[in-house]
Amino acid sequence: LVIKSKKEQGKDVSVQGTNDSSVVSKVSAAAQGYFHDEFLKYFVCKVTRRAPLINRGYYVRLKAVDHCLKQFFHATDSCLRRQILSLGAGFDSLYFRLYAEGALGSVTVFEVDFPEVARRKAALISSNPCLMEALPDWETVSTQQPNGVFIKSGHYNLLGVDVRKEQEVEATLSRAGLQWDIPTLVLSEVVLTYMETQWSDAVIGWAARLLPQSVFVMYEQIHPHDPFGRVMQNHFLKLNSTIHALKQFPDSVAQTQRFIQKGWEKCVCLDMNEFYFDLLPEDERQRVEGLEPFDEYEEWHQKCSHYFILTASKGLLTSQALLTLPKVPSIPHMTPQWTRNPSMFVQRVSGSACVEAVGMASAMLGSGIILLTGGCGRGGRDTAARVLIKAQAGWKCASVEPWGDRVVSVYQTLTSVPGGGAVLFGGRTSPLNPMGNIVWVTFDLGDQPSQSTIQLSFKNMVCTGSAPKPRWRHTSTYLSHRDKTFLFVFGGRTEKDAVLGDAHFLCLENKHWTEIPVDDIAPEARHSHSACSFGGGLVMFGGLGKCARPLGDAFYLRPTSSGFCWERMNLHPPPVPRYSHSAHVINGKLVVVGGVWFQADGVPGVAVINLITGVCVEVQLDTSSVPWPLMLHSFCSELLDTEGAELVVIGGGGNCFSFGTHLNLQPITIDLRPML
Repeated sequence: LVIKSKKEQGKDVSVQGTNDSSVVSKVSAAAQGYFHDEFLKYFVCKVTRRAPLINRGYYVRLKAVDHCLKQFFHATDSCLRRQILSLGAGFDSLYFRLYAEGALGSVTVFEVDFPEVARRKAALISSNPCLMEALPDWETVSTQQPNGVFIKSGHYNLLGVDVRKEQEVEATLSRAGLQWDIPTLVLSEVVLTYMETQWSDAVIGWAARLLPQSVFVMYEQIHPHDPFGRVMQNHFLKLNSTIHALKQFPDSVAQTQRFIQKGWEKCVCLDMNEFYFDLLPEDERQRVEGLEPFDEYEEWHQKCSHYFILTASKGLLTSQALLTLPKVPSIPHMTPQWTRNPSMFVQRVSGSACVEAVGMASAMLGSGIILLTGGCGRGGRDTAARVLIKAQAGWKCASVEPWGDRVVSVYQTLTSVPGGGAVLFGGRTSPLNPMGNIVWVTFDLGDQPSQSTIQLSFKNMVCTGSAPKPRWRHTSTYLSHRDKTFLFVFGGRTEKDAVLGDAHFLCLENKHWTEIPVDDIAPEARHSHSACSFGGGLVMFGGLGKCARPLGDAFYLRPTSSGFCWERMNLHPPPVPRYSHSAHVINGKLVVVGGVWFQADGVPGVAVINLITGVCVEVQLDTSSVPWPLMLHSFCSELLDTEGAELVVIGGGGNCFSFGTHLNLQPITIDLRPML
């Protein structure tokens, strides 16, 4: 018996509210062509367009569930009768889609939800002629009862009952006509996690006990303890809808063991990156990726890392409906070779400096003086440059007097030029509007730069030669060749090209895009990678490559007598592929900071790559002194001393799916001495 307090009743109402938000997002995805569903719109007041990231998230959720349904239908095709039992179904349109597709056949759908939700859904269905057409044998059932069967028909039954009340659920399902001994698919989409774990465990247990020929399909969250997971948890706490299962079952391994222990015979659990890349056809992925302008890769991959699709089976027949990965997964799971040395210590800086933005570019103007340009903060794209100064009392934002050409973009590059300021290139104002202008930035620090106003000059450079396409998420690196200095631009993306693999040299003395021979096989096209000056050339690492797969390779652009030559570096052990990181060369080592990966658990810390031997070591970051979830992607970083012992990280974060925007509040420093 479940006796609810007023507080618990309030939580139930909050949980029911997640249904309303979810159906609005599903309608948005359908309206933008992610999937076809002509029935969802009847369950909302109006169609509201969500962000592309939200649309993709609900698309992959629907595709995962549909994949499991098709597997179940195929495995049980020879059976005379089959059932779908949807727990916490809300305003899901599954039955109506199956009816329209002619896919019901011998299938009966039973939906269970809170009586209040089921009553609202029954009223919406009964008042809509289009929905009623799909229920030709509708039986009128009173919706005034506190719970029970609200809609009864040959292929669809809507039940209002609290799934935590096992005996009541069993009796109501039996009364509605559910047959316990025929093949049944039990569906739970972000439902059980809202219950206290004892109740969700009980549901999993009674389903295994009562349904001897069944498959359980569950879609829920995982990984609560990393920065994205903490933001996700805080979001649901604010909604008074705590997600409970995360605490006890934080990853796919724990969830798999949970189902086995509760009586299920077999279980397969995949995160949504695994599902998306290995179980969706490439042409379908390309179709979806072309539907809307999109540039939120970091948040998309993190969202998919924090949700899973699980199938568990009872009985020989339904075991054929389990999820199955290819023998050789395209994104195999990796275990980082973490060093046994102490973690690197992260500390937030002292002082008044507060920089909340993503996609900024940075350059050192002098010792302890950092120029920041572009980026996007809480108020949108930043139109002004900023200068951070490390003073005796800590870091502060200097007063800036900019003049010249206006620069407004994100994911541009800002490259320091010794003795000559910095060069800004590229960026975008939107995913449909990349920038291709070259801007020379000069400055006047005054006699006392720690106190005075800093004057900045932005001047568009008029360059000759064959200029590269306007782009963003590229790299621009300072190089020397035959007594001249160059800006070397590689990769990035455009509004039409998902990745670029071209290379360009801008002679800074002549302001001319110059052809310089580059031999051997060029690196794979990519964006969101890093490129650092090294050994007269540069070293490039990581990035996001073709089909939006992270890369873990490194290349040395070696100077030759005629120009340059690409050399692929042999790294051992291979680092976990990542992108949206930063990197610096310090004493013959490439120090790679942060980024996004999805082939390993947790989040990247610092990878230290010996550029002579190729030995790679992964080091975890101790972020315990930072009071907010520290997201190390879409940030910029600079070394604070000539020995490279201390690194400052500025900005970073992003839109965390539907959980809100999270931006790092202040710059932080990383002590690199343990590994250098």
